[in-house]
Amino acid sequence: MEIKLHPHATNRLAERGASQEEVLATLEGGERFPAKHGRIGFRRNFSFDGKWNGKHYAIKQVEAYAVEENGWLVITVIVKFF
Repeated sequence: MEIKLHPHATNRLAERGASQEEVLATLEGGERFPAKHGRIGFRRNFSFDGKWNGKHYAIKQVEAYAVEENGWLVITVIVKFF
């Protein structure tokens, strides 16, 4: 499956704490769920065991919101730490 990242998603990766590889893995092997505006959400947890914004977290959850457009076009990425 072809996966492309919208420039908005690419620009947000570093500031939100995700990598392009994690986004691709999320679409390829994550949980799929319906999202607003006809989009599809993908969610996957990753082992993190590190610091983000001065706090230690064990898990990083990557959510990618995409539309089907000759494969997938990822519109934005959200990252949560637990």
